[in-house]
Amino acid sequence: MTKKSNKKTRSVADFSIDPDFVHFIPLGGSEQFGVNLNVYGYQGKWLAIDCGLGFAGHRFPGIDLLLPDPEFIADRADDLVGLIVTHAHEDHIGAVAHLWSRLRCPIYCTAFTASVLRQKFNDLPGSSNAKIHVVSPGQMLNLAPFEMEFIHVAHSIPQAVAVAIKSPHGHIVHSGDWNLDPEPVIGDNTDAAAFKRLGDEGVLAYIGDSTNAEVPGNTLSEMEVQRGLTALFGEVQGRIAITIFASNIGRVHSICKAAEATGRSVALLGRSLHRMTGAARECGYLNDVRPFLEEDEIDSVPDENLVMIVTGSQGEARAMLARIARAEHPFIRFNRGDTVIFSARPIPGNEEEINVVKNNLSATGVHIVTPLDTNHLIHVSGHPYRDDILEMFSWVRPKIVIPVHGERVQLAAQSRLALGAQVFSSIVPNNGSVIRLDPKGAEVVDHVRTGTLAVEPSRLIPADHQAIATRRKLQFTGTVHVTLVVDDRGDLISDPRISTMGLIDHDSPEEKKLEHDLVDEIEDLFVDLDIDAKRTDDSIAEEVRVVARRFISDILGLKPKTSVHVVRV
Repeated sequence: MTKKSNKKTRSVADFSIDPDFVHFIPLGGSEQFGVNLNVYGYQGKWLAIDCGLGFAGHRFPGIDLLLPDPEFIADRADDLVGLIVTHAHEDHIGAVAHLWSRLRCPIYCTAFTASVLRQKFNDLPGSSNAKIHVVSPGQMLNLAPFEMEFIHVAHSIPQAVAVAIKSPHGHIVHSGDWNLDPEPVIGDNTDAAAFKRLGDEGVLAYIGDSTNAEVPGNTLSEMEVQRGLTALFGEVQGRIAITIFASNIGRVHSICKAAEATGRSVALLGRSLHRMTGAARECGYLNDVRPFLEEDEIDSVPDENLVMIVTGSQGEARAMLARIARAEHPFIRFNRGDTVIFSARPIPGNEEEINVVKNNLSATGVHIVTPLDTNHLIHVSGHPYRDDILEMFSWVRPKIVIPVHGERVQLAAQSRLALGAQVFSSIVPNNGSVIRLDPKGAEVVDHVRTGTLAVEPSRLIPADHQAIATRRKLQFTGTVHVTLVVDDRGDLISDPRISTMGLIDHDSPEEKKLEHDLVDEIEDLFVDLDIDAKRTDDSIAEEVRVVARRFISDILGLKPKTSVHVVRV
């Protein structure tokens, strides 16, 4: 059975939940990819799982990163027993250092995740006193009233875990990100035996990864990618650059092994790659691959013996791939005949930025290879396909399925899959849905306010902040600013000064005439203004603003952001 959300919002003061049931609230990540933040409430206490970021996109000019707004759980920080971070991908870990000062709770994660997180805290000294506790798969942790177990899952990053929370009505399995890679190159297979044991003990609810819930079949193995890259590298004559998610340590390992098999050395380009591989080596990974080249060694290696692993698979303007494609790197250039391989899946919404990078590469004569351009397997997903999800359902046999980690389409696809597999109850949540995990059927009993925060260089602001909305408008409409100098009666004592941006070519005398015509229009207005309209600066400014905006709209068909500054002398 599927129940609809009841979207009412209560104040912090009067919010309450039934203490006899565990309640699940997704505060982020259940209507979009990224910005994951999930909380569980039970007996007056709260447990948070994951706290990640998302990429902003073109709708947020001047903003690169978005974070979940932690207001709901920050207001309850005194009752927050801990934050569990399931793995070190940015969409699950990237907001922790930014937001920890508002949560002030202990953090629990595996050793690799802790290593990555400590580096992030070092970049934000205000969070340097955060307590990070390292846990291991198979370990039990009691943060009263929450008792939980960590279960190893295969993923495209080391030491990812699912979390099983005990409750009087059965286990609650929070999957994190996972797949069923039959032959992982880093770490072990997903711990099927542990999930089957939980199923035998009784699973009340499965809260699970929906990323590929629309995709039929099973996830393929990273080992197959290693073989595919080896074959592709063998066919390429010149230099190779390959772009991936920096956190995909399994892919780094596959690339290194493919390079070794084809007589190539590997260089890393991008700060995040160095940080991630450093954390991996610290935890005992990548010790079976050759040392990486330093950047200043690249030019000394023959083209046919070089592979460069480069950040920027999602078209990020400041990442290494985009910078090199724009010829902005201080000494590394792509040349005609080089090959750039995209060994990553585009995150929905990033296609435009990726195409910008590809166009710059093509203009340089670079050969571009994506997973669609080759018969060799060069990318597999770190997330479960439909048959993998069904297998997980068969292991844990949940009464309730709550899909998370995805846009609405992916969440609905997993919910349909669950109901088709005879799961008793499934709810497609909104961010902020307060879901009571009741063995009689999950129910949305309330809704809390959620949102996203935008990361600026020196501050965090709401993603719907007026400054961002204004920037967005300026991208499409331009601006007009009028300065007026008037006497104490409100009469002009000099010509109006006009400044425009995004409307005309200021080097064109013909287009510059528009500003002169606008001056005439404003002076004509003052001839007709009565004494009352001239009495206050605000009334003068509003009259001129309306005239200026209407004038530009009549001439150009645009409605620019228009401001008027009145100086009375």
